[in-house]
Amino acid sequence: MINKLFLILVGVGVPLSVAGALLQWPSVLMFVIYCLTIIALASFMGRATESLAIVLGPRIGGLLNATFGNAVELIISIYSLKAGLVGVVLASLTGSVLGNLLLVAGLSFFIGGTKYKRQTFNVYDARHNAGLLIFAIVVAFVIPEVFSVNMNEQETMSLSIGISVVLILLYLAALFFKLVTHRGVYQPTERVREPDHEEEVPEWSKKTAILVLAAATVAVAYVSEHLVHTFSEVGESFGWSELFIGVIIVAIVGNAAEHASALVMAYKNKMDITVEIAVGSTLQIAMFVAPVLVLISLLFSTSMPLVFTLPELIAMVTAVLLMISISNDGETNWFEGLTLLAAYVIMGIGFYLL
Repeated sequence: MINKLFLILVGVGVPLSVAGALLQWPSVLMFVIYCLTIIALASFMGRATESLAIVLGPRIGGLLNATFGNAVELIISIYSLKAGLVGVVLASLTGSVLGNLLLVAGLSFFIGGTKYKRQTFNVYDARHNAGLLIFAIVVAFVIPEVFSVNMNEQETMSLSIGISVVLILLYLAALFFKLVTHRGVYQPTERVREPDHEEEVPEWSKKTAILVLAAATVAVAYVSEHLVHTFSEVGESFGWSELFIGVIIVAIVGNAAEHASALVMAYKNKMDITVEIAVGSTLQIAMFVAPVLVLISLLFSTSMPLVFTLPELIAMVTAVLLMISISNDGETNWFEGLTLLAAYVIMGIGFYLL
């Protein structure tokens, strides 16, 4: 039923997006059409990566899901940088971190927890991810904020470029560690109790899934370019700040693919993939997407330093510490999910009122 609805949304939304862009329909109307179309397209990306996850296993599947989910975010951010909306880009990166760690993980833990009393996932992965989260958010994002206080614009940008290169290199090393040198070393204990895991049939073949991913990504790129141009007028119409649009709206729309997939996986009690999507996507945003955007911004008239506002920084650090304290034991329940959601709502209210 939901898949049919998304198919209709794509069938109607893509032509309307093209027509509205050519005929210059009102910005608020087009903002709604663009957002719904991107979410519908993202659902196809999510289903395609879910099919690939069944074929390739939870780690690579989770990585693929995070990558293609973040592709939407990356595309929207590149067009925002081109338009000079550096504040929106930094806010959307903040929103992605908060959205993945608090909203996606929280909803997944809550929904899965209403069906199962106790859900477990690979505790070794959780501990490995905890260290990376502290490095990526607490170390790599706080350092530019603290050091840039006594720096000029040029020095701040140089610091940001240096940190970005280190982040990208460490992210690639982390992938090499998980997928090559230590692949299969830390096996999830609950896998023995899942005899039906091997029997699951993917919705699409590998070839079809890859074609759907490619087509959806191209369509998202087109719609995202036009979505960015509606931000200023929509902000004025609803009284939304640039910060709120980035942290809440762009982040939710940009990460719709992995939001949907993580919830489905949690409901099916596949918590390894759920955690890989939520935490893996956060790490990819912080250690790859953000630094890549810093380097890409050098090609445009306005470059983007890796310096967040104090509310953004405190919100991200708090989200990381809360997620680590909840997930470090390798198991979860509905109440822990509700705790993460409550934190997201509190931060959402704060950003709305700023």
